[in-house]
Amino acid sequence: MADVTRAAAGMNDLVKADDRQGGHISLASAALEGRAKVLELQQRNASERVRRALYALAAEYTTIAAWSCIDLRDLDTAQRHLYESTTFAGLSQDPATAMRVWINMAMLAYQRKSGTEQLAAAQAAVASQAARRDPFFASMGRVRLALAHSTLGDPRAAKRALGTAQETLRKADDDERPRWTAFYGPAELNHLAAIILNNNGRSAEAEAMAHRALAEIPSDFQRNRALATCQLAQAQLWQGEPEQATITAAAIFTIMDGAPLPGRLRTLIGDFHRDLFRLAPSTTYARDWVDRMRNEWSQA
Repeated sequence: MADVTRAAAGMNDLVKADDRQGGHISLASAALEGRAKVLELQQRNASERVRRALYALAAEYTTIAAWSCIDLRDLDTAQRHLYESTTFAGLSQDPATAMRVWINMAMLAYQRKSGTEQLAAAQAAVASQAARRDPFFASMGRVRLALAHSTLGDPRAAKRALGTAQETLRKADDDERPRWTAFYGPAELNHLAAIILNNNGRSAEAEAMAHRALAEIPSDFQRNRALATCQLAQAQLWQGEPEQATITAAAIFTIMDGAPLPGRLRTLIGDFHRDLFRLAPSTTYARDWVDRMRNEWSQA
C-alpha cells in the first residue's frame, strides 16, 4: 500500500498543477509517466483491493492527460486517452473515478461541439452510481446536462437542469472526496451557469453569474479565473458594452501572469476578438485591445 500511497500523492501534485495553469504538454507527459508506474505496480502480487486502487489511479492519471489535451485543444488525443481511462475506471469498480471519466467525456464533446454526444455523456454521469449516492456528484452531472441542452438549443431544458444542479449542490455535505473534485463547488457552478446563460442569449444574467464566480474562485485557480473572466467579457460585449468588455478581457492576461495560455483559453479569447470587431470594429478601445492582445499573444 505504500507504493499506492506514493502514486496517489504524485497524482494529487498533478491536479494542483492543473489548478494553477491548466493543461500543458509537460503535464500530460507527467500524467502518462505516472500511469506507466502504476501499471508496473499491477505486475506485482497484490490483493484485489490494491489492484482496484491501482486501476483507479491509472484511470485518474489517464484522465489528467486527457484533460490536458482538452485544454490544449488536441481533441483527438484527448479522446483516445478518455477511451483508455474508461477501461481502467471499469476495472477499478470505483464510482467516483467512473464519474470523473463521464464528466470529461461531456467536456470533450462540448469542445467538439457535438451536442448529442455531450448529452449522452452527461446523462451517463447523472445516472451513475456516484451521482445516485452523493448530491455533490449529482449536481456535477446535472450542470453538464444543462450545458448539453444549451448546446442543442433547448434553453428550457437547460434552465431546468441548471436549477436542479443548483438545488442539489445546496444539499451536499462536506464529506471528504477525491482531490480532483476540488474544482467544483458554488464558484464553478456559477461559472458554468454563465456559459449556459451566454449560450442561451441571457447575457445580463450571465454577467451576474460570472461576477459571482469570480468572487469565489480561489486566486490560485488561475485557469478557472481566466475562463470565468472570458465569460464576463463576452456577456458585457453582447449587452452593448464593448469598452468595458475589452477592459475585462485584458484582465485575463494579468490573471495568467505570464503562464502559457491553454488552447481552450486561446479559443475563447479568439471568439471574443472576432465578436468585438464585428460589433465595434473602428473604436479606439478595439484598436487598444488588438495591441494588447498581439503583445501578450506573442509571449504566452
